[in-house]
Formats: sequence, C-alpha cells, structure tokens
Amino acid sequence: MGAAPGPRLLVATRSHHKLRELRELLHVTRAELLDLDDVGIDPAHEVEETGETFVANAALKARAYARLAGLPTLADDSGLEVDALDGGPGVRTKRYAGPAATDADNNAKLL
Repeated sequence: MGAAPGPRLLVATRSHHKLRELRELLHVTRAELLDLDDVGIDPAHEVEETGETFVANAALKARAYARLAGLPTLADDSGLEVDALDGGPGVRTKRYAGPAATDADNNAKLL
C-alpha cells in the first residue's frame, strides 16, 4: 500500500513558474503545493486588491481563496517602490498606467 498523500497548501497564483519556484525554494517534500487552477477556482473569482499595503493585499487574497478552496492558502503581493516617487507606485503598480495597462505600459509611464 502506498503512502498517503501529505497535506495540501494552496498558493494563490495562476503562474506555474511562480509555483515551481516556490517548490524549489521551500524544498517541499511533505506537502503538495497547488495553484488556483489545480483546485478549479474560476478566474472570474479574482480577488480585488484593495489594500493599502502589500501585506494587506496578500491577506485579502489568502483569506478569499482559502474560503473558496477550503485549504490553507499562501498569497503574496508585489510591486515597484521608487524612492523618487515617495515609494510609488507601490500597491498600485499593476494599474499605474490605467486599469487595462500592460506591464510595458506601466514601465513606460514609470520611466
């Protein structure tokens, strides 16, 4: 009889690259790291990042996806903090050049 699977931990991402990096970084051997697609969370359930800090946004995502999946959940948030912009765009990095901006649009505005 095979060993029982270990505990499952949801990582609040759709990035297979990020999930692979976390598996390598954490050397996970006793738990199964899953992404949002692995547990069937529809992209329509994307969590709105309304927090004022990266920590607040990560907590919003972790709590919301944990409720949806019924699993312990790890989430992060990131962005650019530029001294000359008093720490901006910060948590607004994704929408810095507008709500439909691409990474290239945001980078162009930043430069």
